[in-house]
Amino acid sequence: MRMLVSDFDYHLPPELIAQKPLPCRDDSRMMVVRRRGEIVHSRFKDLPGYLAAGDILVVNDTRVIPAKAWGKKDRQEIEFLFLREIKPGIWEVLCRPAKRVRPGDAIEFSPRLSAQVVGMESRGKRLLDFSSEDVLAELHKIGYAPLPPYIKRSKTELNQRTIDLERYQTVFAREEGAIAAPTAGLHFTPDSLKGLRTKGIKICPISLQVGLATFQPVEVDRVEDHRMLAEYYTISMGAARRINEAKSEGRPVAAVGTTVVRALESAWQDGQVQNGSRWTDIFIRPGFRFRVVDRLLTNFHLPKSTLLMLVSSFASRELILKAYSEAVREKYRFYSYGDCMLIL
Repeated sequence: MRMLVSDFDYHLPPELIAQKPLPCRDDSRMMVVRRRGEIVHSRFKDLPGYLAAGDILVVNDTRVIPAKAWGKKDRQEIEFLFLREIKPGIWEVLCRPAKRVRPGDAIEFSPRLSAQVVGMESRGKRLLDFSSEDVLAELHKIGYAPLPPYIKRSKTELNQRTIDLERYQTVFAREEGAIAAPTAGLHFTPDSLKGLRTKGIKICPISLQVGLATFQPVEVDRVEDHRMLAEYYTISMGAARRINEAKSEGRPVAAVGTTVVRALESAWQDGQVQNGSRWTDIFIRPGFRFRVVDRLLTNFHLPKSTLLMLVSSFASRELILKAYSEAVREKYRFYSYGDCMLIL
C-alpha cells in the first residue's frame, strides 16, 4: 500500500503537549475508539469495564535507566544520552552539541565517572570508554530521566528530576535497559492492576527495551521507504504459553502500548507466539495483518510518526485522524505524560 508520510499529519496546539504528569497516574482521560467507527470519551479508571474475565493484558516491564547526563570537556558542558553498553565499559551515546566531541577527548561526568571518546558514528553518536567503572550505578546518582525533546527540562530543576525519575517509569518496570518509557503503561497503579486481576483479567509481562526507534524521525516522503531501527525484546516461555492459550481459545489479547504490539507481532511464527529474546526492526503501517493483538491501549502520538502509522494500521487512518481531531477539540493531553486511547 503506497502512502505518503504527509498523510499522517495533523495540527496540534503546543499547549496540549503535556509537560508534567498528573498528580495521580490513573486520573488520565481515555478516549475509546471502536473500529466500527464509534468514539466515546471515558476515563482510564473505567478500563476494566471495557475488558472481560479471561482477557489477556500484555504489558512491557522494561525499566528506564536515568540515561541523560551532562559531561564536561575542558570547561564546556555537553548533554549526553546513554544509549547502550555495547561491551564492558564501552557505551554508545548521543551528544549535543555533537561537533564539540571528537575521538581522544576526555569527558568528566562526576568525580567518580569519566571517559575517553574512542569512536565517532553518524547522527551525533559517539563511543565512550569508561574502563572498568560501574557506569549504571553512577548514572543512578547523577542521571536524569531521558524525557523526549518535546518535554522541556533543565538540569537546574532538581525537584522535577526526582519526580520524573519516578513518574517516567511504570509501576511494573523490572528489566532495566530502556531509554524511553512504554508510556501507555504510565497510567497504571498498583490498585488499578489489582482491580483488573480481581475481575479475572490476566496481566502478562513481556519486555522490549525501548531505544532510539521511539524517537526516530521519518525523513522520507513515502511511508514504505522508511527503515526502522532495531530494538531488543524478550518473551518468556510462560508469557508465550498464556498468550497462545488465549489465542487458541478465542480470548482477546490486549496490548498496553505500541512496544508490546511490535514485540508480539514480531514473535508470531508458525501459528503462535514464540518465546525467546530477539532483535526486531518491524515497521507496522497500514496494510499490516495483525496476528496476535486484538485490543490496543496507547497514548496520543506525534504527527507523521511511525507510532501514529502503527495505530492507524490497527484502526483505519481516517478513523484515527478523526479521533485525534476530536481529542484536540476536547483538549486531551498529548504524548508521553498525556491521556490515552483504547482501540477495540
